[in-house]
Amino acid sequence: MADAVARGLREEGFVVDVAHDGVEGLHRATEEPYDAVVLDVMLPRLSGYRVVESLRSRENWVPVLMLSAKDGEYDQADALDLGADDYLTKPFSYVVLLARLRALVRRGARPRPAQLRAGDLVLDPATHQVHRGDVPVELTAREFALLEHLLLHRGEVVAKADIFDSVWDSASDGGLNVVEVYVGYLRRKIDIPFGRHALGTVRGVGYVLDPDGG
Repeated sequence: MADAVARGLREEGFVVDVAHDGVEGLHRATEEPYDAVVLDVMLPRLSGYRVVESLRSRENWVPVLMLSAKDGEYDQADALDLGADDYLTKPFSYVVLLARLRALVRRGARPRPAQLRAGDLVLDPATHQVHRGDVPVELTAREFALLEHLLLHRGEVVAKADIFDSVWDSASDGGLNVVEVYVGYLRRKIDIPFGRHALGTVRGVGYVLDPDGG
């Protein structure tokens, strides 16, 4: 499987190294400045879960796309909570794999602090919890990913296309309009109930999250 994926990626112009177990993979990922890592969950010697967990504990923020035959929502949540950037279940579309990998490479390696904050709006990536002050805010997985992306770029105007590339994959329905829909959902949870205006619209460009939380 790994060799087939590597062969396909090389044909698309990627430079690829292959590690056949988790220990070797972790060593390579810590010693080489890779643009991205495609990581199978079920690896001998050290699982993909443990590899990504170890990378993040060392503050290595290389983008990680995990592959697995496990399609349960808790399997995916575990991978994302441990620090993976994306998760693709087998059998997968090779076109989708390429699209997601390109999106991760464009995004680059970004530090992930223990908590992301904008004023009293706090997101904890490890526990998937969000609070406004002392009040918990319940978000769907997509809303959480959208808020996390905006918090990573708080104070910056983020284009709809950039949000779509980072939070959705190219196979998603709705195109860029889906971003506008979910921004509306998010406002109704993090702003409106609290009388805030943290999430702003820059017409014709995209969205900006007030670094002070609105």
